[in-house]
Amino acid sequence: MRIPAAARRYLPVLDWGRDYDKAALSNDLIAAVIVTIMLIPQSLAYALLAGLPPEAGLYASIAPILLYAVFGTSRALAVGPVAVVSLMTAAALGNIADQGTMGYAVAALTLALLSGVMLLVMGVFKLGFLANFLSHPVISGFITASGVIIAASQIKHILGIDASGGNLAELLMSIWANLGTVNGSTVVIGVSATLFLFWVRKGLKPFLRARGVGPRAADVATKAGPVAAVVVTTLAVWAFDLAGQGVKIVGAVPQSLPPLTLPDLSFELMGSLLLPAFLISVIGFVESISVAQTLAAKRRQRIIPDQELIGLGAANIGAAFTGGYPVTGGFARSVVNFDAGAQTPAAGAYTAVGLAVAALALTPLVFFLPQATLAATIIVAVLTLVDFSILKKAWGYSKSDFAAVLSTMLITLGSGVELGVTCGVVLSIFLHLYKTTKPHIAEVGLVPGTEHFRNINRHEVETCPTVLTLRIDESLYFANARFLEDCIYDRLAGNTCLRHVVLMCSAINEIDFSALESLEAINARLRDMGIKLHLSEVKGPVMDRLKKQHFISDLTGSVFLSQHAAYVALGKAAA
Repeated sequence: MRIPAAARRYLPVLDWGRDYDKAALSNDLIAAVIVTIMLIPQSLAYALLAGLPPEAGLYASIAPILLYAVFGTSRALAVGPVAVVSLMTAAALGNIADQGTMGYAVAALTLALLSGVMLLVMGVFKLGFLANFLSHPVISGFITASGVIIAASQIKHILGIDASGGNLAELLMSIWANLGTVNGSTVVIGVSATLFLFWVRKGLKPFLRARGVGPRAADVATKAGPVAAVVVTTLAVWAFDLAGQGVKIVGAVPQSLPPLTLPDLSFELMGSLLLPAFLISVIGFVESISVAQTLAAKRRQRIIPDQELIGLGAANIGAAFTGGYPVTGGFARSVVNFDAGAQTPAAGAYTAVGLAVAALALTPLVFFLPQATLAATIIVAVLTLVDFSILKKAWGYSKSDFAAVLSTMLITLGSGVELGVTCGVVLSIFLHLYKTTKPHIAEVGLVPGTEHFRNINRHEVETCPTVLTLRIDESLYFANARFLEDCIYDRLAGNTCLRHVVLMCSAINEIDFSALESLEAINARLRDMGIKLHLSEVKGPVMDRLKKQHFISDLTGSVFLSQHAAYVALGKAAA
């Protein structure tokens, strides 16, 4: 039976599902087992980071994964709660309701729904390009700063104290003010779990391989490290009654599948969550698509960004109606999924089944799980996101990109995640506009013995005294059209020999109406000066638009197919 292309476009499961075989089933099941082991403690921990009950993390990892398996195009992306989105969720809801209240949980559902709808609309109308307004330097700066804030926010659980704050300074001051209430037993558990997890991440696999353990078994053991920390610390709390000594535990977790839930659709709540939902959507999509494309490239597979928006949108909508909160594709778990051999999105579906079994059967076992262990899990996970080397790299390459990275970091650390990412977007757009308002314009000449033209300030080239050739290395639009006019007029000032000006347009992809008017003004002014204006190497789409206006017919000079043709024709005319 032939499946319509439109159906395969919006339901990728119909595409990869046709060729699903036993080999893919086996690989997907193995990957699902490994990812499920990793996700159980992570899901609980990220829910607490978001200010929600631990079961919300499990619920947010079941229906969303199933929906993404149907609508998503990545064969390795693992969808669920992630650290940065969890932090952004807590920041968005902190001013709306108190953590632990029903209003807070319902607001999380509404946030997930808004994010899902936004992603879905962006996918249907092919608006994925909006994510391009977040430059890589801004993303790097934001994630690094967010990682620092997340790690700092978990120190209170490691120490067993109460502390709060929306930015790094507030968090550190609150921690300092409450140091007198540190719980010794909690510190032992938290520090031990943190050190153990760091060792597991870096040293366990080499340790096991050196003792003859196979690569697959060593890899599984490494991924199961957080589970070992959970089991040992939970048993310790239970056996020594540490909860009675002030060690905070997870407590009772409902033993059930995700419930059917309804978000609050009041205009007041949705209005206050619109901006946070948009920022979460964009940040989540950027993180997800980056991971998906990186992993797909390794297997020469294809990712469709607009369909990814639909897949992530469906996942978030699913989270909204099953007791979860905003989700996206996670870097660490996706890499684990890929390395474990996942062949199709069905691996995610099997992971969801494993998590559903955990939600039904294993939740009583985490009653005595210390929150310090979950905090250690978060700290170890997020510190891998912290990359201050981006500052050195950006400084060495581009001072403007360095300014964007540093500003985003400082604003995020000093004022919180929402303002940080908002300012990062604004700064990225401003810097782009600033750069394009002063495009690079080079006077070029002929490289001897060739038909190539290069900058006269960089190469030994031939020029004609009556011909001025300027190469414009940027599209022309309203913001830089005046700069081109000034550049030409400055170059002509005092030069009585020039008879021809050629604009080499090989790098121009667009000329908007304002720029067209500037070209018309340049043409008219040069005509009054007895100088002809010519164009060379104009791209087809640009030429098509110019022909629709009277500019080409009014042009005092000619349009040349190549700059060499212009040089030869005008040079001979001058001779």
